[in-house]
Amino acid sequence: MAAHRFSGTLLAFDFGTKRIGVAVGNTVSATARPLTTIGAEKNDLRFAAIAELLKEWQPAALVVGLPCNDDGTPHEMTALSRRFANRLKGRFNLPTLLIDERYTSAAASSALDKEGIHGRKQKNLIDQYAAQQILQAYFDEPSAGTNA
Repeated sequence: MAAHRFSGTLLAFDFGTKRIGVAVGNTVSATARPLTTIGAEKNDLRFAAIAELLKEWQPAALVVGLPCNDDGTPHEMTALSRRFANRLKGRFNLPTLLIDERYTSAAASSALDKEGIHGRKQKNLIDQYAAQQILQAYFDEPSAGTNA
């Protein structure tokens, strides 16, 4: 599979039914950082918040985490994340990639632990840190992304 090459800023999303974590990164530095968590559960509010982020950051592409079971098989959230990625692509007309997000929540929790943020204090940050892990995974291995 050919590597997807984008230049500039990218936004990544860790989709959840309650919250969506967002991270930002740049292809020049190939590093990602946590940005924000969208806490709205209503789609119109979620997409309004995303539209504001897109206006502010002007990303070249979007990256969405694709959750799977440990063995790679899909589950309920796999289809919901895929649908979210397709909506992003359709609504904002930007290239949108899906990245395997297995183990990103564990990696995000570990990163927060290292920063001295433990237990329940992680709740409001874990999604954006998971989005950071998703985007960093793309930077580390661009060919791993599949088009939404």
